[in-house]
Amino acid sequence: MLSKNKLARLSGLLYLIVVVTGIFSLMYVPSKLIVENNAATTVANIIGSEFLFRLGIVSGLIEGVFFLLLPLALYQLLKSVNKHYALLMVAFAVISVPIGISNMFKLVDVLSLLSNTDYLKVITVDQLHAQVMFFINSYNNGNLIDELFWGLWLFPFGYLVFKSEFLPRLLGVSLMLGCFGYLIDFCAKFLFAVTEVPDFIGWPASFGEIGICLWLLIVGVREKQITVS
Repeated sequence: MLSKNKLARLSGLLYLIVVVTGIFSLMYVPSKLIVENNAATTVANIIGSEFLFRLGIVSGLIEGVFFLLLPLALYQLLKSVNKHYALLMVAFAVISVPIGISNMFKLVDVLSLLSNTDYLKVITVDQLHAQVMFFINSYNNGNLIDELFWGLWLFPFGYLVFKSEFLPRLLGVSLMLGCFGYLIDFCAKFLFAVTEVPDFIGWPASFGEIGICLWLLIVGVREKQITVS
């Protein structure tokens, strides 16, 4: 049994791990290794920095595990505000986890293709490069599908923060706006094949998620401790 303040700090710590591992696996590693529309350079980068590529996969798996734990901790913290919204928050978040973890197999397949195993010698270099890019693009498509749920969970979460009276309402509003930012990005890329969406679309989600993460971790909740089960 934890006090509400300790539960808030636990949620903040879990959120911090999700944020750090997510930035590393989804942004840092691809920015260092993946060159869009240049298969040869991408393959050379992966071969030359294989440990970084593997570390990105492990980081993505860690993110998935902790993103499964995070909404459960937040549920305990926020269920007193509105249990129905808290359950909806957990449902949308948890759905994204198996999608994300199963999506990592595509990157493992990239390593298999580049393993120099004998049976792969029948594949020409161009074919090998094409298959590597296919799996990387398929991985990106999987993330795009997952993005739908990354957005949907933020609306009930933001609503609970807004109504809680012990967390900043501004962060609640930002989280709810962040939901629509994710949905706009998903619809633009999936329905209309837009390749580049303006960065400002994602600003509310970034501000809300990083803000609530740090608030929970550093400040906690501003009310008397209440025992929760």
